[in-house]
Amino acid sequence: MKLPSGLIVSCQARADNPLHGPQFMGAMALAARDGGAVGLRANGPEDIAAVIAAGLPVIGIHKVFSDDYPVYITPDFAAAEAIVAAGADIVALDCTERPRDGEHPKVLVRRIREELGAEVFADISTVDEGLAAADWGATYVATTLSGYTEATQPKPDEPDLKLLETLARRLSVPVVAEGRYNSPALVRQAFGAGAHAVVVGTMITNPREITRMFVAQGVPL
Repeated sequence: MKLPSGLIVSCQARADNPLHGPQFMGAMALAARDGGAVGLRANGPEDIAAVIAAGLPVIGIHKVFSDDYPVYITPDFAAAEAIVAAGADIVALDCTERPRDGEHPKVLVRRIREELGAEVFADISTVDEGLAAADWGATYVATTLSGYTEATQPKPDEPDLKLLETLARRLSVPVVAEGRYNSPALVRQAFGAGAHAVVVGTMITNPREITRMFVAQGVPL
């Protein structure tokens, strides 16, 4: 299933979040669909299986954390295979050159497309990483990891619109904006910079963090 142009909602909640679990993610997906989202991003086989009911394209990731490696977004073929089996239309994976407990992303992109028959959504942090991912055969390139790798520190408060604009100008594959797009105004800027789609997570699906922001910025001490 191809990814239309528009807003993609990331339906994720960590284990310490009261909304963690497939029941809540499934409900979030339905709400996002009814609000006009054109796609969803979800983590892990159980949550992916739950959000499929919304009937939208699903970008699946499988976070596998390690004390020894920085890469945790779908770091190996087994992780990709599990989320495709759960129903993900598109597999997102870390396509940086950082160490991982698995095959090089160039190999993963090829295997996911050839052996699993799935599209690949490359999470990158720099222009060079985005260009490489497209050369490897990624269907989509996303700015997800800008600000979250050593090459892009310190993390800015604002989205990396410059990275987005450069990739959109230089690549023939669709470029997706992701990372700190926390207002409709920033989403509009992303589309103006050439984004095919924009992923928003926390500011739509994480009421705990939204509440903390309102308390921190709006409640007088």
